[in-house]
Amino acid sequence: MQSTRISIHLGAHCTDEDRLVKSLRRNLKTLEEHGVIVPAPRSYRPVIREIRSRLKGEPASRDAQDVLFEAILDTDDVDRLVLSHENFLANHLNAFKNGALYRNAGKNSAALRNLFPENPVEFFLAVRNPATFIPALHHVLQPGPFDEYVAGIDPDAVTWSDVVHDIREQNPEVPITVWCNEDTPLIWPEVLHEITGLDPTVGLKGGYDILAQIMAREGIKRLRVYLKSHPPATEIQRRRVVAAFLDKYALEEEVEEELDLPGWTPDLIEQFTANYDDDMIEIARIPGVTVLTA
Repeated sequence: MQSTRISIHLGAHCTDEDRLVKSLRRNLKTLEEHGVIVPAPRSYRPVIREIRSRLKGEPASRDAQDVLFEAILDTDDVDRLVLSHENFLANHLNAFKNGALYRNAGKNSAALRNLFPENPVEFFLAVRNPATFIPALHHVLQPGPFDEYVAGIDPDAVTWSDVVHDIREQNPEVPITVWCNEDTPLIWPEVLHEITGLDPTVGLKGGYDILAQIMAREGIKRLRVYLKSHPPATEIQRRRVVAAFLDKYALEEEVEEELDLPGWTPDLIEQFTANYDDDMIEIARIPGVTVLTA
């Protein structure tokens, strides 16, 4: 199994809700024909949690690796294995704590990588504007009043580049692919192909799964018809067409996020957003990191 490449989707929280796994598992037959296995999460999440806890970050022995692969796979003929869980880097409680995002991202990603010490591994991570990410996390947790949750927050210190630098430093040989959650509706087909390692010419179902959540049903139907009758020559052309249809048929309540929260002023949101834009430029400069953009 040493030749099997492991694609590990690290989250982040409040960006996915297992949509990646659901979209990919609509293509099980096609993926298997290309040597790609996307197992059901229940087959690996508990065993990964158990073995990680036991190893405490140390590399897995051959026996531990065998146990893991036997739990996940029922075949030895696998070119790529895709694993996904929003809790791989931290649980919800530790995703944002003491004014920082994923403080243990490096250590926890290294422990994950050490489950497969003999296999090539790739990491995949969706990030999100802290202006909406932090309220979304709080909404899930509800540990107390929002103003207490964000007390003393410094917008300049809440950066995804720190998270990616930390992962990279702890796993210097592991390629990392990053994208903005805000771009996901436009680039979802590319995300599906990147994480499976498949050529873009391989047709995969599910490319409209994200769009379908934010676009009127009529818009999706018309988009499908248009793309079928006017096949785009490039990925950029496809995105332009999708953007045009989204502009016309977007469901306003799904794309406009109201942030009426104590202390979360328009100026603060604007500062977070400007920092986020700059932060993505910084992430793109990190060696070994690929940023998928719309």
